[in-house]
Order: sequence, then structure tokens, then C-alpha cells
Amino acid sequence: MRNFPPGRPPFHYGWVIVFAGMLCILACLGFGRFALGMLLPSMAATLHLSYSQMGFISTANFLGYLASVLVSAHWAGRIGSRRLIFLALLTVAVSMALVSRATGFLSVLLLYMITGIGSGATNVPVMGLVAAWFSSARRGRAAGFIVIGSGFAIMLSGRLIPFLNRWIGPEGWRTSWLLLAGLVMLIAFVAVALLRDGPEEKGLVPVGADETAVPVDPGPGAAEVNIYRKGIIYYLGAIYFLFGYTYVIYATFIVTTLVRERGFSESLAGNFWMWVGFLSLFSGPVFGTLSDRIGRKAGLMIVFSLQAVSYLLIATRLPGMFLYLSIVFFGLVAWSIPSIMAATIGDYVGAKKSAAAIGFVTFIFGLGQISGPAVAGVLAERTGSFSGSFYMAAAFAGAAIVLSGFLRKPKTG
Repeated sequence: MRNFPPGRPPFHYGWVIVFAGMLCILACLGFGRFALGMLLPSMAATLHLSYSQMGFISTANFLGYLASVLVSAHWAGRIGSRRLIFLALLTVAVSMALVSRATGFLSVLLLYMITGIGSGATNVPVMGLVAAWFSSARRGRAAGFIVIGSGFAIMLSGRLIPFLNRWIGPEGWRTSWLLLAGLVMLIAFVAVALLRDGPEEKGLVPVGADETAVPVDPGPGAAEVNIYRKGIIYYLGAIYFLFGYTYVIYATFIVTTLVRERGFSESLAGNFWMWVGFLSLFSGPVFGTLSDRIGRKAGLMIVFSLQAVSYLLIATRLPGMFLYLSIVFFGLVAWSIPSIMAATIGDYVGAKKSAAAIGFVTFIFGLGQISGPAVAGVLAERTGSFSGSFYMAAAFAGAAIVLSGFLRKPKTG
């Protein structure tokens, strides 16, 4: 049991950063991104959206996300992660509120792209704070707790959105967007109150570091580093691309598949989606901590294997029990890859370079997120089913297993 000096709190402020970071992910990705899967069926019905248009709306979000992650690390260095996160969350909130007033495909497309810009500009600096506030041995666990914010959002949207649609009617999705926007706005102000850019602002050292060490101010320009000559960054980017390409197909179209192809009611599909959210609460902490213990390579291979099985089970149109297994497997590992990847990048490049490296790798990841729903939507349009899209996702997850198997241990701790 650690003894704390008089006047020092019984926990490190790094865990406050984790809590605030979890709220930020809940807002920018959970509400700003993953609620879309629940909203799409009712939006498609009232706005007369085709399968391909549904895919392009998702892709537009990631185009915005992709554009912002390229510059997020730079702006975090200029104005600080805390201020950038606050401004980005305000962008998410305002754009989501405007989506609630959209009258057609084009307006949703453009506004949801702006939501993506805010999401990327929130996610990158939040995950970059993990390397600043936590030592290598604790990064997987910390990142794991941050990413579960998406799970809480999925649980809420799985229950709230069908309820509002039943209560209000076909246009209930508009109220859902407006309500979620208000929650994002509230979280923006909580985050700016709690977040700090580094442990030195509190006179601390990172969690897990030597408690007697003297905090050192890295000074201006410390984050200006060149990580683009490191081959491992591109290799990790390729793995993250495959995750982005595959998981987003499932997250975007599973509810639509259940409603349109399996005959589920929106409420029952919402219950399934809520279970994904509940199970995903364990994914980041469990597999992030596991990767701290058994290594990042083994952790990545286990997670991608479970995802590949999940995609195959939904693609093969097997009886109901296998559908449940698909959802269980996906939920159990849903946010594991982002937590492991954030920790892995910190291991390879160190704390000071982490934000820039995460931004670049997340850019490559964003290319996958752009490609996945667009290709899946067009493929479903031509075949009349998302089955082929899920088979494709399983094949790409298999490729990620192979790439992860060739990862080498980092030279730095």
C-alpha cells in the first residue's frame, strides 16, 4: 500500500485525467459517431436515404475526422490539449444540433462532416495525454478506461433513441440529435475544468514513475519532433487502418442489418446495440491491461481474432444463437484496439512524441474508416444485403492478425 505525504490526495491526478478523457470520448465518438448506427434507420425512412447514401454519410464524418487528425497534434502544441479539446467538443455539439434540423441527404452529409472534424480534434489530444500522464507500464490500462466512454454512449443511445421514436414518431431522431448535442456541450465544460496538459502543471510525475523524481518542464517546442522517419509508425498505421476499415462496417450497419434483413423491430435492435455498449465497457480496461502484461503483439492478435469471428457469424446468416455470439464477441473487444494502439505508440516513440505519432497513425486509421462504410454501402446496394460486406470485414481482420504477429518489441520502455 502506497503511503502518501500529508495533504496529498490518495490517488494520482492522472486518474482524474482518465475520467475526463472518458467523458470526452463518450461525447466525441460515443455520441458524435456511434449513435449514428441507431439513428440511421429512422433517418433513412424520413429522409428517403438509400444504402449507399447511408454509407456516404458515415464516410463524410470520417473525411472530417481525417482532416482534423492531421493538424490536431500541431494545434495541441500551439494552444494546449485542454483548450483544443474544449473548442473541438463545442464544434461537435453545434454541428449535431444542426443535424437535427437537416432536411435532406446533402445537409446531413456536410454537417456530419463538421462533427467528424470536432471528433478527431478531441480524440487525438485526449489519447496523447495518456503518454504524458502515465508511464509505459500503466498506459494500456489508462487508455483502456478512457475508451470505454463509447460503450456508455452506445448503451444510452440503444435505450433512448427507440424510446424517443416511439414517443414522438418518425421525426423522433431530430430530438435525439438535439438532446445528444446538449450532453456534448455539458461535457465540454466539465472537460475544460478538469483536464491539464501535463503532470508538471500539478507538480507531479507520470503515474507509475518514480514518486521522488523532480518534475521537469519540457519547455516550448518539445512536442515538435520528427516521427515520420520511423518505419514502425507506418507499420502500426497499417494495422490501425485495418481496424478502422472493419469495425466501422459493423458499428454503422449492424442495426440496419437487424432491422431490414433480419426483421427485428427498432426497439429489439436497440437492445442488441445496448448489449454491445455494455460488453464494450470491459474491452478497453481488460485488453489494455492484458497488453501491459502479455505484450502488445499478443493482445492485438487476440482482439483481431475475436473480431474476425464476430464478422463471420453475422455474415453467414446462421440461426439466432450465432447472432448473439457475434454481438458478444464484438462487444467484448470493441474498443480494445484504440487502447492498445495508444499504449503501443507510447512504447515505441516515448511520451513527448506520442501526440504527433498518434495523430499520424490515426490519420491512416481514418483512411480505413472512410473506405469501410462507403465500400460496404455500395456493395450492399448491389447485392441487396450486407452479408458480403461482413465477409470482407472478416478477411481484413484476418490480415490484421498476420501483421500484428510480426510486430517486434520496442527498443525503448
